[in-house]
Parts: sequence; C-alpha cells; structure tokens
Amino acid sequence: MKTNQATKPNGIVGAGFLDRLHMFLLIPRNLILRLACTSFDAFYWTYKILPPGYLEWAGRVRARAAALHAAKDVPAYASFLQLERYRQGHFPETDKDNYIRAFTTEERCVHGVLPDKNIMIDESSGSTGIPYNWIRTQNERKESQLAVSYFATYCFGKERWITINAFSMGAWATGLNMGIALQKNSIVKNTGPDIQKILHTLSFFGPQYPYLIAGYPPFLKHLLDEARNRNFPLESYRLNGLVGGEGMSEGLRDYLLQSFGKVYSGYGATDLEIGIAGETPVAVAIRRLGWKRPDIRTALFGDDSRLPMLFQYNPLMHHIEVNDNRELLFTITRRSLLSPRIRYNVHDQGGIARFDDMKEKLVSLGVDISFLPGVDSSTLLNLPFVWVFGRRDYTISVMGANIYPEDLEQCLYAEPELARATHSFCMSVSEGPLGDVQPCFLFEVNEAPDEAMSEKFKRAIPGHLRKINNDFREAWKEYPETLVPEIKLYGIGQGPFANDKSRIKQSRLFKRPEEEQVRV
Repeated sequence: MKTNQATKPNGIVGAGFLDRLHMFLLIPRNLILRLACTSFDAFYWTYKILPPGYLEWAGRVRARAAALHAAKDVPAYASFLQLERYRQGHFPETDKDNYIRAFTTEERCVHGVLPDKNIMIDESSGSTGIPYNWIRTQNERKESQLAVSYFATYCFGKERWITINAFSMGAWATGLNMGIALQKNSIVKNTGPDIQKILHTLSFFGPQYPYLIAGYPPFLKHLLDEARNRNFPLESYRLNGLVGGEGMSEGLRDYLLQSFGKVYSGYGATDLEIGIAGETPVAVAIRRLGWKRPDIRTALFGDDSRLPMLFQYNPLMHHIEVNDNRELLFTITRRSLLSPRIRYNVHDQGGIARFDDMKEKLVSLGVDISFLPGVDSSTLLNLPFVWVFGRRDYTISVMGANIYPEDLEQCLYAEPELARATHSFCMSVSEGPLGDVQPCFLFEVNEAPDEAMSEKFKRAIPGHLRKINNDFREAWKEYPETLVPEIKLYGIGQGPFANDKSRIKQSRLFKRPEEEQVRV
C-alpha cells in the first residue's frame, strides 16, 4: 500500500568528489564483470585469479555506485533517503515495509516509468503473507539466468544431460527462470512438481542419459519415496539434484544421496532475484564438517543451534552486508535493474566471510580446506561465502527456548524410519485451558497414522531435540513438564496440511485460526 509520495530526483544525494572518483574508477570493474559473463571459462578464470581482497573492495565500490545511481534516477529511493534523513556516506536499510509497500511500482522504477515491453512480472510465494508482484527487465533476468547456468556447470560439469525442472510453474520467479537458465547447459523439460510426468520422462528417455532434477528439497524426497513405492528402477539411472527455495538439512541431503550422485542448493529471494548464491563442493564440505563437529560449527557460524546453509556468491553482482541483528543486507550492483534494491533486508539471518578469511579460520581449527572430502583444490574459486540461517519469524519459543524448523528436520532425518514416513511437518505452540503452553509438532505422514507410529515420534523427537538445541536442553532441565512436546500425526492433506496443495512451498509454522493469523 502506498503511504509516501515520491519526489522527482534532483541529483545524486551526497555525491562528492570521492564518490565521483570511485564511480570513475568503477569503469574497469564493469569491464571485468562483462568479461566474466562472456563464457563459463571466462567466469571460472576470473574468480580463480582475482584475489579475495580485490573482490571485496570492488564489490563495495559497485554497491556504493548503485546506491548513488538509485538516488539520482529512482524517484522512490530519492524520497526514501529524504524521509530517512540521509547522512553523508550512510545509506539506510530498505525492506518490504519501509520501501516496497511505501511507494508505488512506478515510483520504484528508474526514472519513475514502467516500460511497456521487455518486462516480466514474478509473483512471490506468499510464504510470509500475501503474494507480491516483482518486475524485472529482460536484461536483468538474462544476467541472473547466466549466473545459475555457470553455477550448474561448476557443480555438475560439462557433460550432456537432460534437466527435469520440477519447480512450480506459473508466475513464480524460480520455475520459469530456472528452466530458461538450464537450457544453456542441457536439454530441459519443464514438468513442474508432477511425479507422474517426471517418472514418465525418465522411462521414455531411459537410463542412457544422465539427468539433473531441479526442485524444492522436500519434493525431491517425495519423488524418491514414490518411485520406490512404484518399484521404479532408480538404481539404473544417473541422477543429480539441484534444489532451492528453502533450506535443506544434511540429513535430507544424505537421504537424497541414496539415489542422487550429487545434490547442490542455490539461494535467492523473489524480493531480489534467483541465483544470488550457490552451494559448491567446498561449501558443502565445510557445512558437513560443521554438522559433524559442533565446535567447528560454533567457531565458524556462532552459537546457534541451527546449522546454516553455506554458499559462495559473486561479489561483483551482489554486495552482501550483515546488520546488528545478524540479518543479511543485499545490494544488486548491476545497472540493468528496473527497480534497484539497495541494502535490502529480506530478514534472513546469517553471515559472510571472504574466501581467504574462511580458509585461515579453518587452518586455526586444524583443518586444511584443500583436503576436505569432495574438494578438488585445483578448482577452488576465490568467491566469498555467505551463510543463511533463515527467517527470524519462523520459530516458536517456549520457556525461552527457541525452536526452529531446521531443528525439527534434523530430528526427523536422524531417524530413517521417521524420515521415510513423513511427508511434511510444521510447528506451533499449544495452549492449555489454564494458559500453560508447550511446543506442538505436527507431522503429515504417508500412511494412516496409528498409536504405534505416534509413539515412535514421541520417543524419538524430544531426545534428538535435546541433543542439537542448547536452548531446549537447558530449558528442559528446569521445566521438563512444560517442554514435553505435543506431537500430532495427520494423513496426507488432512488438518493443518489441507491447504498445502495450493502452496508452492510447504508451510513450517502453524498458528491457529483463533489467533487471527495464517500459516507462513
């Protein structure tokens, strides 16, 4: 909803001599980025040769130039800076509330104009409320698609393969763009999340081709489970997986690796764009080390019960910062954006590290990054790392213990029988008649739930949760009767899972209708 009236820009806000000098010096950095986008080999050697310190500096300069250009050319951003009492050298954070909803779509466009062609509209999934519309130029979509293509080549190689794109089709940003991006690498069939079509495609073309199946992590699990139920000969096929749209536990990765040769994830946000960052062999190896060794996890990512997703990103395309709340701030530094995002906060918590800083930190912990499992030291790129815990509002809290969806997923995949039985899950807080509260875990299971199955969940989940979540373990010592979770099982599409068919992502947080809120 529009709340502020944008004014016509009247010059670059705060652009003094140093700013103009930086923008002049930026010219060779723009040429480097263009060169790196000419082919995968150019991309590979650019980020293998350029040192981490240079990439950090160039990314910071590009981000400042993007902010200055937005202040000059975008009516909404110029007004935003005035409303936020802009100070020389400090550009305030933007987010959906203070910037996107505060100005019209046209005001947030360059020169305040929405062009009449070569524009595509994406719709967000609505995972945090009402779906929203995002506009992009043809050029900015091509650039983000190219980033996805290079990432896929780096992770899966140059071998010919068939891609089955199982991301949801339609207005969503991921599905259509992933299909177009991966056409640069392979033959693509856009099936959407249709298990019957996917298995038919595999059967039709046969096991003589390698396949890359792209989709949301839980969907790939459902695909494997259903294939096994139908006695489909997955073992005859060479499959790799490319996932995104939400986080993935290492337990789920192990589950998928029973049938997939490799599984890598990408990071993006509809508010921003797809292809912001991607898992690489070294990023996965570091994350799995942190999964096995809590001391490594704490040293690298801080004192948090969650194991974050770990990616590498291109700092010449995306400048990432971290605010005092450990939230990631993104500036897309390319000039092709119709609606620039400057220090934009999607409220994902996480952190960043230069490649050399991560390497040195691991050395101080007695780990040589070159000898981690699955890492080829000759192919390492100097790209920085970003780790993502997820949204702050995707939690429940009982007696001071924060419980996250990632915790519950780890508990599930620690028990293979429970993992196979579970289709989806979500969390809530259950309130008793006297106002007492306790955590409530709700599971959608593949078979009709019975008391025996319920008892298996009740025995396994609390014990694993105490192992992995420090808050929960400490609170349990003081309030064990309050922390015993209420566990409820539902059949497919029943109870709180009835609306999941109309959603492109599974919901992880459930709040009851009487609270006048919706699942997010």
